[in-house]
Amino acid sequence: MIPMKLILKKAHAYVYMFSVTLVYFLMYPLLYYFSRKPSNYKHMNRLRRAWGFLSSAFAGIFYKFTFEEPFDRTKTYIICPNHTSNLDISAMSLLAKSDCCFMGKEELTKGLVTSLFFRTVDIPVNRDSKMSSYRAFKKAMEKLDSGVTIIIFPEGGIADVHPPHLHAFKNGPFRLAIESGTPIVPVTSLNTWEILWDNGLKYGSRPGICNIFVHKAIETVGMSVDDADELKDRVYNTIKQKLDEYDHRQGNSR
Repeated sequence: MIPMKLILKKAHAYVYMFSVTLVYFLMYPLLYYFSRKPSNYKHMNRLRRAWGFLSSAFAGIFYKFTFEEPFDRTKTYIICPNHTSNLDISAMSLLAKSDCCFMGKEELTKGLVTSLFFRTVDIPVNRDSKMSSYRAFKKAMEKLDSGVTIIIFPEGGIADVHPPHLHAFKNGPFRLAIESGTPIVPVTSLNTWEILWDNGLKYGSRPGICNIFVHKAIETVGMSVDDADELKDRVYNTIKQKLDEYDHRQGNSR
């Protein structure tokens, strides 16, 4: 017999998914209009921020950001968060400025509510194709040169492990940061997986506050590509330490 608590949590997950879909389609005419010209992509991002906030709020999910130091949204960054939940996307949309984009797997160009963004604003990449990876890297460099902040989940996706733990990082974000001279911002998503793990279909979801810790930016000017592994380890250890501190306080085990 399925426990009543799990039934309620799964019902809540469907409420959240319905909210995401409903708000998206209500906004779609404007999103489509702004998608026709790259000069209007910043307006798409403003709508994405509103979409993320409203669709979460309707399900009783909110976001609380804690900053290690003031976060200057006028600057261009590469934002690197850990990734355990679809809620991380909404959280990063709320954190970043209007001129931003996500870099993610090519399959997102076919998603119901992700395809429009990954065919316009965002950067899809097929990591199994060297040519696709090269094109995505080049496009990302162009975005950064034009002042667009890029959000990259360095784990490469949500791992099929519950409770989640931090997985090895890909090299791409750190080489990109060094070659472009862009500051990299580690972000620790502390408990989004407790609110909604992955897409919520297996364990459901619940109302709550997602706690997001934004670490101070790491400057990359003066680094060489030989420093990419060291930078990757530094960002990994920064996020891992914060997760361990949170788990210790909460009595969680991963």
